[in-house]
Amino acid sequence: MHSDPLVVHESPIRDSSDAEDASEHTYSEHTDGDPNEDIPITDPFVPLVPAPTSSVVNIVTPRAILLGSLCGALVNASNIYLGLKAGWTSTANILGAIVGFSVLRKWAARSNHAFGTHENNIVQTVATASGGLSNVFISAIPALYQLGLLRTPGEDFFRIVTLTTVGGYFGLLTVAPLRKFFIEHVARELNLIFPSSMATAVTIHSMHSAANGEKVASRKMKATIYAFLIAMVLRIVSQFAPGIFWDWHIFTWLIDIGIAPSFFVAAESWGWFLEWSPAMIGSGMLVDFGVACSFFAGSVLAWGILGPYIVAAGIASGKHVSSEPGWTDLMSYKSMSAEFANASNPSPRYWLLWPGVICTLAVAFVEFSSQWRAFGKLAVACAKAAISQVRRLVRQHTSYEYTIVVDGDKNDQDEKSSDDDKGDIATWMWAPGVVALIILTGVVAKLQFEMPLLEAMLALFLSFCLSLVAIQATGATDTTPLNAISKVSQVVLSGVTRASGGSVTDAQRLNLLGASLTNIAASQGTDLISDFRVGFLLQTPPKLQYVAQLIGTAVAALVAPAVFVLFANAYPCIIATPEDEASAGECEFPGPSVAAWKAVAIAASEPTPPIPPTSVNFSVAFAAVAALLVILKQVLLVGRFQYMRRYMPSMMIFALAFTLPSPQTAITMMMGALVAKAWSLRNHENFEQYGLGVAAGFVAGEGIGGTINCVLSILGVGGQQWSIGLGCPAGLC
Repeated sequence: MHSDPLVVHESPIRDSSDAEDASEHTYSEHTDGDPNEDIPITDPFVPLVPAPTSSVVNIVTPRAILLGSLCGALVNASNIYLGLKAGWTSTANILGAIVGFSVLRKWAARSNHAFGTHENNIVQTVATASGGLSNVFISAIPALYQLGLLRTPGEDFFRIVTLTTVGGYFGLLTVAPLRKFFIEHVARELNLIFPSSMATAVTIHSMHSAANGEKVASRKMKATIYAFLIAMVLRIVSQFAPGIFWDWHIFTWLIDIGIAPSFFVAAESWGWFLEWSPAMIGSGMLVDFGVACSFFAGSVLAWGILGPYIVAAGIASGKHVSSEPGWTDLMSYKSMSAEFANASNPSPRYWLLWPGVICTLAVAFVEFSSQWRAFGKLAVACAKAAISQVRRLVRQHTSYEYTIVVDGDKNDQDEKSSDDDKGDIATWMWAPGVVALIILTGVVAKLQFEMPLLEAMLALFLSFCLSLVAIQATGATDTTPLNAISKVSQVVLSGVTRASGGSVTDAQRLNLLGASLTNIAASQGTDLISDFRVGFLLQTPPKLQYVAQLIGTAVAALVAPAVFVLFANAYPCIIATPEDEASAGECEFPGPSVAAWKAVAIAASEPTPPIPPTSVNFSVAFAAVAALLVILKQVLLVGRFQYMRRYMPSMMIFALAFTLPSPQTAITMMMGALVAKAWSLRNHENFEQYGLGVAAGFVAGEGIGGTINCVLSILGVGGQQWSIGLGCPAGLC
């Protein structure tokens, strides 16, 4: 889902910069007893007709907060597991909507408190906020440990919680007053549809509107629960016999019967086998089919063609991992230890990392540049809004009174606007908090992380500015380039630190910490505006959504660090430094996003970055080709040719595959995408009804199963201590 870990929305995905234009999405809702009768929504910038159950007044209830927090916590744990494993994360939008309806509808039937769309929206909002803040724990925070810039997660727990809290609330409070600006004032002009939010609102509305909505939601809920349980149990059981229940090493089976042993040992060395990961199957079902194809194609090029070529040419090398008869040629090409993470003797993973990172940055820059018209409109609209606000404040404090004579229609509109403002976010709800957070961030950065005040304030400024970019990108394309914009902060802050005379270590630490603030703030700020979009369509009072987001962020600020500490204790390789990696062994969690963040930190701070010259040359050519394809898409594939964009590769995702040394992940995701495609073609209505729920259940279930495995490992009864190597190459899985 951010190289950049990708956040999988329950439609397209975040950070796929080549996502289909949001204006091409169509939506429909079921408004009667026939779930197969669709009514298209022709104007996405107008609220939906209120559902029959929309009149409930008290919506921020303990039950909504509790249920939303539980859903968000499950997704948070799942995100950290999946993000460290493959660089993909998911949102809790659809899961919170479906679970909220299914559980609270039955709860309300046994209580005196009715349940409607607005309370359902609150559950979803709390779930989304509680499931946030995980992105930084699959990227910047592990990178800080791998570079030896922090102590241990256990010792640093309070510092990490503090950083996460100030960053998350700064992102929320600074964008909260921009709700009307993004959702109402410039939404149509900038085409800010927020496709995933639109889909979530339609899902909630249709469940509450349909005569058989409860039955439909109940079936969706059952499908989600079954998928969740299957994935969770499979993940727990498979750790004890991975070669049977999880990884199918088909080439090993062929080797065992004497078929082409030399060729198939090489294939096993590069990771070409089937991995029955429900989470990656679910991710493949959720993402656009073209995205899955791009990821698979990138893996084939990186780990099936380029990798073997640079090894054969003597450009990169691996290490032997087995002395078993028949397996002496089994190699590992994934090492990032000090022996292999250098310019003179790189491993294929280290060599291929740089093309992935440089291509990602190039594509992000070109994509941002191609949106210059939208950003220009955004800047003009921001300036007009600021001038209007200043004038209004001046009028409020002047001693003169003005009587404006307008026609009746205008007066009616003003009265309606005044009524609408009653449920909006007042200045006192965010302004004092922003001031307090700026002061608190300066203190925390200085006392806990030795970060100068100038760099801390610059990080906050970049956080706010880049959050606006992230919101615009999410609204227009359903993609949130969190880590692309965070890398901008990395480069800027590293340059400032070096210019002020700081050491290489200082530059690395401060650029990662500052970019962490950007990442956290942009993530929560974008989620808030996206949730406001759901609330706008369902006509939920914004200030109540805002309260729900504040509560959910508090949950996430505790859950995300706690889950990360749990994983780091169970799998120390996640935070191992290059010097420690040799003794830590091959890690179950390759952390592609961690490697990308660490690479940018090193490249931006070292006087002479330790990049192999051949890798640099290929990176430049690769980035140039990718940028050219993006330019061609933006310039030529417009108007009547815009439909052809869906056939263009997503170069951001293509480059991501270079940073993930696990081609089995791409295979599994491709399998999920093919299942979704076949299911949808065979019975589209059935897929629409159950597909998203099954996929979300698979993703969350494996994540929770992986979290349980962490606990079992710490207790000494996990797969690390008791697994068998049956079916694995040389007994190694």
